[in-house]
Amino acid sequence: MASHFEIELEKLKNVIQKIGVLAEGQVGESVNALLSEPFAEGKEVKKTENKIDKLDVKIDEICQSIFALQQPVASDLRFIMSAMQISNEIERIGDLAISIIKKSKNIKDKHDLIVKFNITDIARHVEVITIKTNECFLTRNESTIGEIFVLNNTIKNECDEAIHNIINEMKSNSKTVVSGTNLVIVLKHLERISEHCTNIAEYVYFMINAKIIKHEKFGEKKSED
Repeated sequence: MASHFEIELEKLKNVIQKIGVLAEGQVGESVNALLSEPFAEGKEVKKTENKIDKLDVKIDEICQSIFALQQPVASDLRFIMSAMQISNEIERIGDLAISIIKKSKNIKDKHDLIVKFNITDIARHVEVITIKTNECFLTRNESTIGEIFVLNNTIKNECDEAIHNIINEMKSNSKTVVSGTNLVIVLKHLERISEHCTNIAEYVYFMINAKIIKHEKFGEKKSED
């Protein structure tokens, strides 16, 4: 029979999985709102935000209960510490998804801008990195962590290029300033979602290896290994 401690750890893992899936759904809805023509409202996102907020509180309660009643060994302690940080990262992903939906309402001629600046690929990459982030938490697979780090760099470079092109467009065509500004904000939000996913991957790496490593150094570390 599992001990109370083991049950609490399993409960914590399950809640993290659940909150990750909810955030993944939010990102999917925000991408749909951005790419769809006409605008898709994303009605479920607000409901999901409330669920995520409640689960975030639940994670804190479970962690506090474990610390109060148990003395976790090193590996379990790493998991608990990481779980609290991962929960915060996921909550921020949800907030950014809601902001993307709100900003997408204010982008006129959205379809033309999305095609012109290759926004679809960026948005789809952000969906993929969100899915891979949930996968790496479940599997603790270092190769998946590496894929997340590579994909994050790709997303950052794509966003930088798109933002540069949009700003140039706004300079030459004043009619695009309002929509262009909102689209730049959306791209920054997509980039931040990718960064939060990468932060989660770093916490998973910490759980596995008891080492803190930034994604910029991951390739160097793998080369040494």
